[in-house]
Amino acid sequence: MAIISTEQKQSKHGLLRIVIAVLVLVVIVFAAGQLGLLNELQDVEGLRAWIQGLGVVGFLAYVLLYIVAAVFMLPASAITIVAGITFGSVVGGALALVSATVGASVAFLIAKYIARDAIVAKFGQNPIFKRIESGVKENGTSFLILTRLVPVFPYNIQNYAYGVTPMKLSTFAMVSLVTMAPGAFIYAYMAGEIVTHGVSLNLLLQFAAAGFILFGVSLIPKYIAKKQGINIGK
Repeated sequence: MAIISTEQKQSKHGLLRIVIAVLVLVVIVFAAGQLGLLNELQDVEGLRAWIQGLGVVGFLAYVLLYIVAAVFMLPASAITIVAGITFGSVVGGALALVSATVGASVAFLIAKYIARDAIVAKFGQNPIFKRIESGVKENGTSFLILTRLVPVFPYNIQNYAYGVTPMKLSTFAMVSLVTMAPGAFIYAYMAGEIVTHGVSLNLLLQFAAAGFILFGVSLIPKYIAKKQGINIGK
């Protein structure tokens, strides 16, 4: 098996994407503050009171929203941020993580038991599907761990692609839960901090630290892949 030959280039691009994402988020937060939107969002107690007023329905509605995003392959980062705003940093992070795992598992089950033939017929020759299929065959669960931590393939596409492999749901769900934890908690924590304490130099430093943490986490599987000779590239 070939070792990733463009690892250094991918690492630089990964760091650049993180830096750009952090800068964009800072600009958005600053603009929201200038427009007075943060003042509206900072009514955290009001938002939480509304959610609590819904009882269990509020939590179930959030889980359902994540399932819809996963099944229809919609961007989910904004949904994670919503959890931090409405449920708080810690509870929001935990709820976002569980909801993301449930959503991914539902898409996985659809691919495995409900729409397998249709998905294989439509996407069976897709390079991403073929790469994941061969990766699981050659490296098993290790390939799932690596591609979850280093999203060389879109997360939502992975859910369906792994569903058509022999991988068990329990393995897919557990690995997804663990590997999605850093991102879920960082996004929710940052969102919760913004609406609770506003924008400050300390918050910007936390943004920078979070970016480097995510970048550092992405380097771990690349190192493991290089040592084991696993090719996770497209």
